[in-house]
Amino acid sequence: MSEHTLDARNLLCPLPVIRVQSKAQTLADGDTLKVICTDPGALSDIPAWCRINGHSVLDTQNIDKEVIITIKIAKDSA
Repeated sequence: MSEHTLDARNLLCPLPVIRVQSKAQTLADGDTLKVICTDPGALSDIPAWCRINGHSVLDTQNIDKEVIITIKIAKDSA
């Protein structure tokens, strides 16, 4: 299991979610992805995308004007 970071600062909806989806496809089951965004909508959009796709949100932070979301990647075992 590895830890990864995705810088999605200065991107507006829907680009942070699109970047998360693209990065998640390259990661292994159990990897974590820390996403750093400046779009406040990402605070609801990325967790919603995680629920739909079976990933887990481990932590969300709103520090200054940055949203930091940590995701645990889940891959289908089929």
